[in-house]
Amino acid sequence: MIEISRQKPKFRFAPSPNGPLHLGHALSAILNHEMAAKAGGDFLLRIEDIDQARCTPDFEAGIFADLAWLGLRWQEPVRRQSEHFPAYQEALQALIGRGLVYPAFLTRGEVKARVTAFEAGGRPWPRDPDGTPLYPPDDRKRDGAERQRLLEAGLRHAWRLDMEKAMAATNGPLHWRESGDGERGDIAADPAAWGDVVLSRSDAPSSYHLSVVVDDAVQGITHVVRGLDLFHATSIHRLLQTLLGLPEPLYHHHRLVLDSDGRKLSKSMGDTGIAEWRRQGLSPAELRRRIGL
Repeated sequence: MIEISRQKPKFRFAPSPNGPLHLGHALSAILNHEMAAKAGGDFLLRIEDIDQARCTPDFEAGIFADLAWLGLRWQEPVRRQSEHFPAYQEALQALIGRGLVYPAFLTRGEVKARVTAFEAGGRPWPRDPDGTPLYPPDDRKRDGAERQRLLEAGLRHAWRLDMEKAMAATNGPLHWRESGDGERGDIAADPAAWGDVVLSRSDAPSSYHLSVVVDDAVQGITHVVRGLDLFHATSIHRLLQTLLGLPEPLYHHHRLVLDSDGRKLSKSMGDTGIAEWRRQGLSPAELRRRIGL
């Protein structure tokens, strides 16, 4: 059973150690730190290192150095997702036991080929809010005997949420409370827009969606403060929280830090990191002004 912490207000900054933190991360970390102080609560640091192939100790050390340079202090111990895989598996098994997830055997290449062939006919394949094609229904429609045969054959697979069954299990519409820089108030969640999302893969024991709701519950997070790029993903998180009987935090999705072309900053695009700004002589106060604080 997932042990849920219920204490004073708690905020968290949860980066992945798969590259240097950039100015967008600085904004999110500082906002969490300042909002926690204003609420008389705690500021926690979580290391989201499920992707063991890309996450490294050097990048993690860089996170600690960058945040300390910014003058931020956090509660110990730091939670590392790589140390809590059994907790995510427990949550997954609970959903499997209720028949709300299914093994998905199609490879990325097979899905891409299916989408390409379909769109060659002039019609668009349905996509999620991030623009990714929804997973085809093949595996959801397999009968139990065929699924078992494929599993026993050792075929690589992911576990996907059966969105139709999951929505039916919620017994009503879902919402979340929002105080951020976009829409505010009581927001209607739309998990179905994401299709049958991945909860676990053969190369990773948990997905971002599953691990984040488990971590927030275990750590007693009362306020989730993060970028607007994750606004729509909150629909999935509210669904999983409801299915797993986890508490609902308050949400605050803040503005993004954009480059001169209006593009969101990204590690994968090699945008200048906090450490590089520091090496160039920028002070913490100057960095704050650069991100509009």
